[in-house]
Amino acid sequence: MLERTDLNLSMHPLDGSPPVRWRISDSPVPYEEALAVMESEVAAIAEGTAQELVWLLEHPPLYTAGTSADASDLIQPDRFPVFSTGRGGEYTYHGPGQRVAYVMLDLKRRRQDVRAYVAALEEVIIRCLGSMNVRGERREDRVGVWVRRPEKAPLPDGTMAEDKIAALGIRLRRWVSFHGLSINVDPNLTHFSGIVPCGISAYGVTSLEDLGMLVMMQDVDIRLRDAFEEVFGQTEIEGR
Repeated sequence: MLERTDLNLSMHPLDGSPPVRWRISDSPVPYEEALAVMESEVAAIAEGTAQELVWLLEHPPLYTAGTSADASDLIQPDRFPVFSTGRGGEYTYHGPGQRVAYVMLDLKRRRQDVRAYVAALEEVIIRCLGSMNVRGERREDRVGVWVRRPEKAPLPDGTMAEDKIAALGIRLRRWVSFHGLSINVDPNLTHFSGIVPCGISAYGVTSLEDLGMLVMMQDVDIRLRDAFEEVFGQTEIEGR
């Protein structure tokens, strides 16, 4: 089987497809509200009555449990609200300072290949980070995007320390995707201590701020959109 790095990562739509709507929410969106909006949008996209959508937002502090979550990985269940969700993956944290991108695309217009879709989302993150001189990398045994930390103590097996800077969790319904990705810009990293992030305890969590990159969320959004268009094709700001 090809590694994700070796897959064709272009996920442009069929010729003649309309641009992907690009929506940005300026204030934190409650998780239940976001789920309801996604459900509605995904249904409309599947029916062909709405264009595809990428929705950028932040959430108030909370934990979510994916379909593979192990209850023992929820270390502090009373710290923040906990939501069970239908996306793949395990426990993750969302909160202020983290850019969440909910990606609602019709893969029938692109490629009906889940592995390639996940790799393409990782590629968007890697390109976005690369535009800020941060080297993000994928790992075949760990979904998400990672950065090497040579300044930290090596792992017990002698390999270089690595921290996770971006997470992914997706779900498909009628080949329309929802949920998506999150990039740690400047969240409170101590909030991740209430869970075992994505069920992986051997590695840490980092952010752009933790790496010495003091950037505005709006700057990340611009770079994220540029990277998305390179991999997935044209977008348009919603309402313009």
